[in-house]
Parts: sequence; C-alpha cells; structure tokens
Amino acid sequence: MERIKDKSSMIKDMTPKLVSGEFVFITSEYEDVDIDLLKQSKATFAEEEGLSLVVDLELARDRGFDTSQIMRCITLEVYSDLEGVGLTAAVANALAENNIPCNVVAAYSHDHAFVPSSSAQDAFEILTDLQKQATISDKPN
Repeated sequence: MERIKDKSSMIKDMTPKLVSGEFVFITSEYEDVDIDLLKQSKATFAEEEGLSLVVDLELARDRGFDTSQIMRCITLEVYSDLEGVGLTAAVANALAENNIPCNVVAAYSHDHAFVPSSSAQDAFEILTDLQKQATISDKPN
C-alpha cells in the first residue's frame, strides 16, 4: 500500500471511522502493569512518570483506574506516511474550532483521534465534513 505524505491528499483520503466502544487514558507504575493489561491496551507510551495506556472503559473500571474522562476513538483510515505533515494539525484545528478536545495517537498505519465520548458524534461529523471539503476543493473547476 502506498503511504500518503501530501497534506491535502491525507485530508482528502482520511475517511474517519468512529470506533465502537469507549476508552480511557490511564497511567501506572511499571511494576504494577501485568502482561494481561498490556495485551488488552489499545496503546501504550512510556513516560518518566510511568506507563500511559489507552484501555477499554470496562477494563479500567474492573482494575480500579480513574474513569472520569471517557473517550471515543475516531480512526483516520488513510495510510499516512510517518513523515507526512499537516494531518494531525488539520484534525486538531477543526475540532478545536468547535471546542472539542482531541488526543491524537499516531500509529504505524493510521492516526487515531480520541475525543470525549459526549462529543464523539459531533467530532465524527466535523472530520467527515473536513474530508468532504478537501475533496471538493481538490476538484478542477
């Protein structure tokens, strides 16, 4: 598959998908994280303060983690190049203009925008509109 690097092409082809389920960001001391929690996590990142994980809401509740900030995930299905510039900024700006917080996790194949669960449908529609506008502006007159 071809990875896309051009900003307008990344936006035009981003195809947002609202992922089912709800998630929370948690942090834990390294020695408190077992292999089962790691295997079930959606994402992890090692920070000086501990291991940050994105996990399913119910798993976090079962493990006694703080679940006050419930998120939904919108996957951008474009295969953006790791050196592509502008997709994350365009997504964050479009959501910020509508007062929707966004935490983007860039993975190897796709970018994933985590937004508050209560704003997920609005965020999905905003990103879908952003893609449509990029497609319209890309067409010759």
